[in-house]
Amino acid sequence: MKIVLLGTFDCSKPRTRILRASLRDIDPDCTEIGFDVWHGVGDKSTLSGCGARLTIAARMVVAYPLLMARYLMCGRHDLVVIGYMGLFDVLLLGPLVKLRGKRLVWDAFLSLYDTYARDRAMARESGVIARALRLAERVATRIADRVVMDTKAHSQLMARLHDIPAHKGDAVLVGAEPDAFGAGESPCNRPKSRERLKALFYGQCIPLHGLSTIVEAALSERGQRVDWVIIGTGQEAAAIDAQLNAAAAPHIERIEWIAYEKLQDIIADADITLGIFGTSEKAASVIPNKVYQALLCGKPIVTQASPAMTELIGEGAPGIYLSKAGDASSLLDARDAFASERGTLPEVLHVDLCEAFALARLTEEWRRVLTSTLKSEAIPSRKRGVHAL
Repeated sequence: MKIVLLGTFDCSKPRTRILRASLRDIDPDCTEIGFDVWHGVGDKSTLSGCGARLTIAARMVVAYPLLMARYLMCGRHDLVVIGYMGLFDVLLLGPLVKLRGKRLVWDAFLSLYDTYARDRAMARESGVIARALRLAERVATRIADRVVMDTKAHSQLMARLHDIPAHKGDAVLVGAEPDAFGAGESPCNRPKSRERLKALFYGQCIPLHGLSTIVEAALSERGQRVDWVIIGTGQEAAAIDAQLNAAAAPHIERIEWIAYEKLQDIIADADITLGIFGTSEKAASVIPNKVYQALLCGKPIVTQASPAMTELIGEGAPGIYLSKAGDASSLLDARDAFASERGTLPEVLHVDLCEAFALARLTEEWRRVLTSTLKSEAIPSRKRGVHAL
């Protein structure tokens, strides 16, 4: 199987790094035709200022003609993979792939329309920008032969949003890089010498993560018996900081950001890590990077109960505590459950779960997606339906 990885894929994202590694395992001679227009941009939702936007626009103006020329000149191949963020790649480069008679797999990973208008509420769903994004995404799902998300629940959500034909939807877990976060080998859940539990949140300050729920829990009477570390920047950071500054909360440590390579040490120092607690449909459909990273580090986790988490852990797993979305009291109940059974937990957690998103397993999942895409035949558009994996 000869593969071309094509587009303006964001090389800083774990999803992209793992996809590239998997494709190289499947095809050691995989051809990469890329242009990282997002270099230096951590949180695209906070991209502001005319200069920053003009820089990205200028990079795209340069990138697409180069990518088109390089792709048209590349040699024999069986299919093309376009990675995250690939919406405009599919719209602009996808027709060239079809012109050459090749199959196209789009690792969409998320819906920009859903993220922008529904999850983060940065624009009205009926507004011009949101409607344009939705139309663009719908067209892209028609161009691609396979649309891949990070969970089955998320794939089903994407299908409902855009009426994607059932044969086009698929899902591959995100995972995390074992070289950056270990492999659950050290007994990280052992009690520390300190008397108070330390709970850690890190990530973007966006509605999906439910920072307001975490802060509400931390500021409550029960929450004051715990030390909290909140790390992150983004859409809701200013509001969170204002709330914390107005409260007498010496038990909450607020850190704007830390280097990626230092995350493992920060995770290891915590007693329990926090996932997401947002109330949107997307929040119920995804498993964030931080959950995979904490699993690899062997750390106990509190995160919201959701269809996505059920895909990963089934009816439950030691060291994972689920709470109701948007419910601070439920989050604290989950933390109390951990505290009460901490001494009985296995010294090394999540070994079996980590196998589900080990690179070898993810590579086999990508091999399955690519192979089935090559073997599949076009299905008439009238045979559409909501994707059910």
